[in-house]
Amino acid sequence: MIRTPKVGDIGELSFTVDSSHTIKFGNLGVPEVLSTPTLVWYLEHSCREALLPLFESGEACVGVHIDIQHLAATPLGHKVQCRAKAIHVDGRIVTFQVEAQDELELIARGTHKRAVVDVQRFAKSLSRKLR
Repeated sequence: MIRTPKVGDIGELSFTVDSSHTIKFGNLGVPEVLSTPTLVWYLEHSCREALLPLFESGEACVGVHIDIQHLAATPLGHKVQCRAKAIHVDGRIVTFQVEAQDELELIARGTHKRAVVDVQRFAKSLSRKLR
């Protein structure tokens, strides 16, 4: 890493909920809303955004733990802002506080841990499982 991540490092992503982000309830009369798996993807990637500037060539990060509460539904067409703040650094493991807010309210909060990995070493370890 170019430098060790620091408590307080921040990553952010925003997006507008479109049909590819939603869960559909068929003909039950419930509008499409942001799905939890999509929300988690954006929260994870907001953490990744905080780490990306620190990577040297051949480094990446992987999620190792997630604890998220999806607090409120967000309808199609609404903007969502995801924010990750580093709250603990233990070597190559970084713990983030994550939150997501739509145009009206807080829709998610929790924590996520990511490990910085050497891509070649990670691929080598994975290749053993593929044999």
